[in-house]
Amino acid sequence: MQLRRPTLNPVERRLGTALSIGDLRTVAVRTTPRAVFDYVDGAADAELTVRRNRAAFAAVELIPEYLSPVDHPDLSTRVFGREISMPLIFAPTGYTRMMHHEGEAAVARVAARHGLPYTLSTVGTSTVEDVAAAAPGGEHWFQLYLTRNERLNAELLDRALAAGFTTVVLTVDTPVAARHLKDIRNGLTIPPSLTMRTLLGMARYPAWVLNKLTTAPITFASLSSITSHAIDAVRVADVVFEPTLSYGHLAWLRANWPHRLLVKGILSPRDARRAVEAGADGVIVSNHGGRQLDRTPATLTVLPEIRDELGSDATVILDSGVTHGQDVLAAMALGADAVMIGRAYLYGLMAGGERGVERAATILREEYSRSLQLLGLNSTAAIARHQVRMP
Repeated sequence: MQLRRPTLNPVERRLGTALSIGDLRTVAVRTTPRAVFDYVDGAADAELTVRRNRAAFAAVELIPEYLSPVDHPDLSTRVFGREISMPLIFAPTGYTRMMHHEGEAAVARVAARHGLPYTLSTVGTSTVEDVAAAAPGGEHWFQLYLTRNERLNAELLDRALAAGFTTVVLTVDTPVAARHLKDIRNGLTIPPSLTMRTLLGMARYPAWVLNKLTTAPITFASLSSITSHAIDAVRVADVVFEPTLSYGHLAWLRANWPHRLLVKGILSPRDARRAVEAGADGVIVSNHGGRQLDRTPATLTVLPEIRDELGSDATVILDSGVTHGQDVLAAMALGADAVMIGRAYLYGLMAGGERGVERAATILREEYSRSLQLLGLNSTAAIARHQVRMP
C-alpha cells in the first residue's frame, strides 16, 4: 500500500479532486458567492433550453470501430485554415473578473498555452490590449455587440485590429435582455439592486471579497469611453441590447472588418444561409447557453441541418452545453468544425483562477483524446457522421 502525499496548497488540493467539469462546478459552489455562481450557472426563465442542451449530448450514442491503431491520436484540426491543437475554442463571457479577479487574462493565457483561440466579450472586464499583453502568442477573437453608436462600433473594431485580433464574432441573439430569475432574486440585475441576503452571502467568502477590494475595479473595460465608473450597468444595457439590429448592421460590419467574421446565435438553416450570403465567413450555432430565448432547440439537434445547408465551404462552430470531451466528438461527427466552451472554463476559473481554467482545459483534452481512442480513431480528421447515432 502506498499513501498519497498530502497537498498543502489549498487551491491545488481543491483542483486535484476535480476529475470532470462537473467536479469543477462542485468546487466552484464552495469557493464563490452564491449570487455570482448563480449568474454563471443560471439561464433564462424556466431554464428549459439549458437542460435541452445537456440532454441532447447525453442522448448521443457512439458507434466504435475497433482493430485500428490508436496509440498516438492526433487531436488537432484546422479552423479558417489555421491549425489548433484540438477542436475547442474559449467562448466570450461577460463580467469575467466578477467570477475571479484574474479574469480574462487568465483564460487567454491558458488558451494560448493549449494552442486554442480565446474570444473576448464586448462586455468583458478586460480590454483587447489587456488580453494581447497577457497572452502575446495567442490566437485572439473579439465578440462584438453592434450598437446604434457607430463611433463606438468603429472604435471597438479599430482597437481589436490594432491589438492583432484575427476574428470578429457578431452576436445576434440579444436584441433585448432575457429574464434570469436567479439573478433577479439575488439582485444581480441591470442596474444592480443587491439584497441583504446576497450581501451576507458574499461576506461568507472573505477571500473573494478581499480580492475584489485589493485588485482593480471591475468595469466594462472595452466600453470605457461611454462609462464613467465601475459597472455603469444602465448605460451599458442601453448600448449593447440593440432591438434594431439588422442585416444592414452586418453589411456595415463586413465592409469595415478586413479579417474573418462569424455570426453567433444561429439556430436555423435559413438564418445560416442568409448570414453567409451577407458576407459572414461562417456561423456559430448557439442558443447563448440557454441564457436568452428559452424553449429554443438544443444546438446539437439543429447542427446537422445547418451543416447540410452550408456545405463544406463555410465554417460552422457549435456552442452551448459542451461539458465533456465526448460532447466535442459528437459535435464534430454531426458537422461542426470546432466547439466553444463558456461555463466549463468559468467553473474552473471560480474554482481556482488560472489554475482552475488550466484544469478544465486538461480535463476536456484528456476526455477527448481517450474517447477518440475508445471509438477506434487515431485523429480528429477521422471522425465521421456514421459514428454517432441520435435518437
